[in-house]
Amino acid sequence: MTAAAIRDRAGLLAHRAPIILALLVALVMLTGPGLGGDGNVFEIQQARAEQREALEMRQVARLTTGEEAELIVTGDSAQARNAAIPFARGAIAGANPFHAIAAGGSGYGTALTCLTEAVYYEAATEPMKGRRAVAQVVLNRVRHPAYPNSVCGVVYQGSERRTGCQFSFTCDGSLARRPSAVLWRQARDVAEAALAGAVEVSVGSATHYHADYVLPRWAFTLAKVHQEGRHIFYRFPGRAGTVAALSARWNGLERKPAFNPERFAAEAVEDIAAIEELAEAEPLLAPDPTDRRAPTDVGGRLDTRTEWRMTIPDPTTASAGYRAAQQRQEEAAAMAANETDGPL
Repeated sequence: MTAAAIRDRAGLLAHRAPIILALLVALVMLTGPGLGGDGNVFEIQQARAEQREALEMRQVARLTTGEEAELIVTGDSAQARNAAIPFARGAIAGANPFHAIAAGGSGYGTALTCLTEAVYYEAATEPMKGRRAVAQVVLNRVRHPAYPNSVCGVVYQGSERRTGCQFSFTCDGSLARRPSAVLWRQARDVAEAALAGAVEVSVGSATHYHADYVLPRWAFTLAKVHQEGRHIFYRFPGRAGTVAALSARWNGLERKPAFNPERFAAEAVEDIAAIEELAEAEPLLAPDPTDRRAPTDVGGRLDTRTEWRMTIPDPTTASAGYRAAQQRQEEAAAMAANETDGPL
């Protein structure tokens, strides 16, 4: 290329340089920061993915609420049917250690109390491994997008309702009982260890459990992963039940609702009224003249034809035993009503 040709080419580029620069500036202004606007596109895609995940987790949480939380059977038949449900296949992956709340930091004391309560009232007489498993379920829920992202938020979820609370001791009046000092210290030790990063690998990413003497409908929907003592542990099906799904961050806010004994006293009055109404509808057997009892004893006589047997539940499992007994009584009453209404 001759010197003249080179000078002409250079002059042409110099003439076009301002135009090219203006076009580049306009392109950047139109696309925004990042190369070709990829930054904005990525943020939009990420926001949409998070919205889809939140919706999916809300749908997953419904697998164990409403009608799915109803008990199908209780007692010995429940134990047999629970045993027939197979365990999920594959190895159990342990959750990552929980280090979100520093000991002595803001919210630690409240979180420790809530987790100790869950371990004590749910599993005080279970094997030590079973107590650790309950603590693990609570912390798994703290990190799962389908649940509140605080320890107390998880433990007391639904406690404002008479039924529908996630942990029954928070809405059945169990908190009115003074805990055993020894078992409380043991529960506190388990809670402290869990908040310090101890992991109960046996239950993996489990977010649910129930006693083996009841059978909720959701037991057939979730993946059964482990049984320890009287408790059977489950995780959500699919991706929502993996360790990777435990990705939510602790929200930094721990608040323990105040216990209101008057609320449970009012509910007890309602229960007594219902029992009295039932007694009026189905009077007890007339006293036998040979019975040696005081005239003021209004207890009546036991009807042995109903095969009723008195049982006194362990105080630490009173709530579950009460529900099981209540359901058996309702079933017996329904059977009696059917027999009465049948053809003569």
